[in-house]
Amino acid sequence: MRNLFLVRHAKSSWDTPGLRDFDRPLNKRGLKDAPEMAALLRGMHIKPDLMISSPANRALTTARFFANGLGFGEAAVIQNKDIYEAYPSVILRIISALPDAAQTVFLFGHNPTFTDVANNFTRDHIDNVPTCGVVHIESSAEHWALLDEENARVKACYFPKEVL
Repeated sequence: MRNLFLVRHAKSSWDTPGLRDFDRPLNKRGLKDAPEMAALLRGMHIKPDLMISSPANRALTTARFFANGLGFGEAAVIQNKDIYEAYPSVILRIISALPDAAQTVFLFGHNPTFTDVANNFTRDHIDNVPTCGVVHIESSAEHWALLDEENARVKACYFPKEVL
């Protein structure tokens, strides 16, 4: 089985007028939720083979909290500039190009894209993946390039207000 975890960045701050969207940091709630969500997944014995993040400050900070919380360290996070402001088709292309040696992959990024991607793999509509929300997609595809709606489905959603 292949396991994909779409992780929307934790809650970001809007406290600095004029700060570029790309540079926004996490706010107090985001700084609390990210390590707690990582601990939740660690408690479920979920261990990624690969972690890829948007380079936007809020997404990368979230990814680093998860990397540390899952026992990997921040250096394990690979940045992919294509995730920032991506259309769903770009995320799907990134997924299809993942190395087959990686069975469990975490992608850290943004909405509305991550909600749209998740909805490709569920019959139950997801209205919104909230900040620091995690969507677990499981697939029987032999290769990431073959992952599609026929062999993959949303297995679980972990949203901070529901699980913390």
